[in-house]
Amino acid sequence: MNNEQALWQQAMEHLKSVIKSKDLFERWIEIIKPQKIKDNCFVLTVDNDFYQDWLEKNYKSLILSALQAAGAPQEMKLRFDVLRPTEGSTDQEPLDVPVVATKKPRLKSNMLASPLNPIFTFENFVTGPANNFAHAAALGASQAPGRAYNPLLIHGQTGIGKTHLMQAVGHSIIQKPGMSVCYVSSETFLNEYIDALQKRTIVDFRNRYRRADVLLVDDIQFLGGKDSIQEEFFHTFNALFDAHKQIIMTSDVAPQKLKGLEPRLVSRFEWGMVTEIESPDFETRLAILRYKLSLTSVKLPADVLTFLAENIKSNVRSLEGALKRTIAFADLNRSMTLTTEILRSLLKDQLNNERQKDITPDEIQRIVVDYFDLRMADMSSKKRTRMLAAPRQIAMFLCRKLTMLSLPEIAQSFGKTHATVVHACKTIQDRLQLESDLRDSVKQLVHLLGRDASCINL
Repeated sequence: MNNEQALWQQAMEHLKSVIKSKDLFERWIEIIKPQKIKDNCFVLTVDNDFYQDWLEKNYKSLILSALQAAGAPQEMKLRFDVLRPTEGSTDQEPLDVPVVATKKPRLKSNMLASPLNPIFTFENFVTGPANNFAHAAALGASQAPGRAYNPLLIHGQTGIGKTHLMQAVGHSIIQKPGMSVCYVSSETFLNEYIDALQKRTIVDFRNRYRRADVLLVDDIQFLGGKDSIQEEFFHTFNALFDAHKQIIMTSDVAPQKLKGLEPRLVSRFEWGMVTEIESPDFETRLAILRYKLSLTSVKLPADVLTFLAENIKSNVRSLEGALKRTIAFADLNRSMTLTTEILRSLLKDQLNNERQKDITPDEIQRIVVDYFDLRMADMSSKKRTRMLAAPRQIAMFLCRKLTMLSLPEIAQSFGKTHATVVHACKTIQDRLQLESDLRDSVKQLVHLLGRDASCINL
């Protein structure tokens, strides 16, 4: 066994311990063949352009980490090449490359459209209070497609795991014999529909989506205001639903808040299960960071992960981005001790963005008046009727709990005195201990503001 093969075998063992899913390992790692190390670059070969592109985008950093764990130099680079037959050869293997006994790639014929991200599996999904229910619903749909929770619509803000959870269902179902999965974004669905109209291949377009056992549609809100594609999707939805095929969609808002969608579509979205993924709380954010770090060979102090979990709150995507930057910095500066000051400098842009996303008193007042069907002027009104006073006190309480503003600053935003805000906060705090209806209303308002109820100790 030459040096390249020996190093690759050790790296494979490391990858096998990191990639828990046997199917993912066989599908994306076992099909790789080591070729050569030249100019400190390890060249790996695959059988087609699709594998080359997918591995470059999704597995390159993980494979580099595995090679380093197997003893490769830290500065080693990595390149994926496609095996090409030499000119005049009828063999599928290049004549100048030794044939390595390996399992043939398993191209999934039961994937009818866009490929699934290999990382988006149930095994790689970290659960917590913010996503437990959505995870359970997705798991149920994967175990009994077309029978449990059909259709299933998962909604929530950007970057918190909706697509991951939906694709996890797809990964689970394509393992079932004879089951086909079709994953598509709304934008792709629209573009393919337009293309089919232009080329007069609309029958082929319809057949592709209507013969699937499971249809996964990402970002359904983008169909809003587009009448023709809504009509097409309406009939596709009906055909699949009537055939007891599973339909799963994601959206940034709940069905009743989808703008520009026909009522008959919205009503169908609500036929099955509608579930929300909320922003992860601190404990879940920390669990996500620990899990993602475990997939690398880099070690970070516990206080670094705590700092990231405490300061990157907006969504999981931003959290993972901050972790990647921290890992890269730590890997390149192994002799340096990571401090809070270094992290603040390294992640300055992200931390500034997080601060910019802080809730303002105006935003809180707007959510409260919409919820209680009032006017913005009522927040600063001198009227003290219970119908106005209670919502105003709730808004002041939320400002105190969800912003970094001082009591005088909160009072100024309502046109009230410092003492009025103190009284309002105490009144609501006392009532929350006794009134379950009020607790439910405040929880809902907190969620509408994109925060978790745990941040105000409800």
